[in-house]
Amino acid sequence: MNSWVRTLVHVALLFPVLVDSAVRQYTFDVVMKNTTRLCSSKPIVTVNGQFPGPTLYAREDDTVLVKVVNHVNYNLSIHWHGIRQLRTGWADGPAYITQCPIQTGQSYVYNFTITGQRGTLLWHAHILWLRSTVHGAIVILPKRGVPYPFPKPDDEVVVVLGEWWKSDTEDVINEALKSGLAPNVSDAHTINGHPGPISNCPSQGGFTLPVENGKTYMLRLINAALNEELFFKIAGHELTVVEVDATYVKPFKTDTVLIAPGQTTNVLVSADQKSGIYMVAASPFMDSPIAVDNLTATATLHYSGTLANTGTTLTTPPPQNATPIANNFVNSLRSLNSKKYPALVPQTIDHNLFFTVGLGINPCPTCKAGNGSRAVAAMNNVTFVMPTTALLQAHFFNISGVFTTDFPGNPPHVFNYTGTPPSSLQTTNGTKVFRLAYNSTVQLVLQDTSILAPENHPIHLHGFNFFAIGRGLGNYNPKTDPRNFNLVDPVERNTIGVPAGGWVAIRFRADNPGVWFMHCHLEIHTTWGLKMAFLVDNGKGPNQSLLPPPSDYPKC
Repeated sequence: MNSWVRTLVHVALLFPVLVDSAVRQYTFDVVMKNTTRLCSSKPIVTVNGQFPGPTLYAREDDTVLVKVVNHVNYNLSIHWHGIRQLRTGWADGPAYITQCPIQTGQSYVYNFTITGQRGTLLWHAHILWLRSTVHGAIVILPKRGVPYPFPKPDDEVVVVLGEWWKSDTEDVINEALKSGLAPNVSDAHTINGHPGPISNCPSQGGFTLPVENGKTYMLRLINAALNEELFFKIAGHELTVVEVDATYVKPFKTDTVLIAPGQTTNVLVSADQKSGIYMVAASPFMDSPIAVDNLTATATLHYSGTLANTGTTLTTPPPQNATPIANNFVNSLRSLNSKKYPALVPQTIDHNLFFTVGLGINPCPTCKAGNGSRAVAAMNNVTFVMPTTALLQAHFFNISGVFTTDFPGNPPHVFNYTGTPPSSLQTTNGTKVFRLAYNSTVQLVLQDTSILAPENHPIHLHGFNFFAIGRGLGNYNPKTDPRNFNLVDPVERNTIGVPAGGWVAIRFRADNPGVWFMHCHLEIHTTWGLKMAFLVDNGKGPNQSLLPPPSDYPKC
């Protein structure tokens, strides 16, 4: 019996009665594909030769089996971003956190059940910078017969936003690590894999979204970019936001969506304008003095019956540093908090944590371009060092020496976080996790620092959704700021932007045993060490323990 059949038998034993749910099987062949963008070609790592990769469709409560076969010369793992992975941490995907990567010529079956989730998420490579081209959508439909809590759209379209480098992205990051400096920014942004026409490559086409007058469309927006938060707009059309990170929100209208790497947003758009061609734009948001790729990606919304030579109705993207537009969008987000979809915000707290997130400078004798120093990133001044054995493996099999459980719950050095930086910008290195008892409740304040530069950090927590109960500028004040917390209908997410020079407060319940990565979703900051993990112990009940690893679990 081969391992694939064994896995199916294993699933059949685990789920003997699949009441109104199904087993969805996918095969992801990871292959190189020669691809042309910006009038130049390069080989890229893809799934099934597609960029963006294939969309994974499932329903709430389905079991998903994805056989990932690695045909390229990179070790690889895939993360199912936003999937809770209840008790199935082995399928979460971050390399050296929950698994060792799939080596060249090897395969691994990711096996997980989608419990209590419906909406748009994404999958992406979770090693090196491979996710720049190895990514795609996850569309989780509601259970059969369960309607959306908003008017049903006539059609749905996945829209993946990304970044494109003319160079090999692995060369880009390796050069940066060698020099100690920041990497080169991307050469273009993309909408469903296409930048649209730009001045030095006017011939390249962009993505076209065909619409019919009078119909309503749901766009499932995904930011799969490596390092940039993006604004999204459609000329002449209002967008109604109905969901973020696969959780329903109170619908609101806007002309501009802000979406950070790792975030998803579902919007309704009605084809209610006069027939024509309308510009769709994705442009960067950066309100700090940090270099970004300032090219706007463009696509077109094309009404049926419009002649191809019709002029395009244009839109002006927001200024790159449009903080008020960004804040207005973020502050409009509220959980639906209906009887069917309640916001179960923890009202009492077992762990009150405070983590600084930011940059630092450490010695690097070989970094000539950086004058003997390198840029690093840290949480609570700890720059995370990746292990060579997966943390989850070390935890489950009691392998000592891989990690320690002394990640600090508060900053080791108190300073004016958003004011004058401390005299030493050095961080400490370590592979540290923070231990949580099963079902304990956590309040975590994430505080940006002004070391090197204040910056908006989209922080992603694996294995959980959390509630964003508060945010503010400057230093968090534990005496006064909690008075303004929203504990009734805060937005529920898996990735949250810590504002530049500010803070956010989140709450979650540690009801998922395992080891769960938390990191900045700006890939350069993850590479520099802005990451840590929560170790959640098993509970005492029958369904409160981590399941054992599958037989094809990749070896280190």
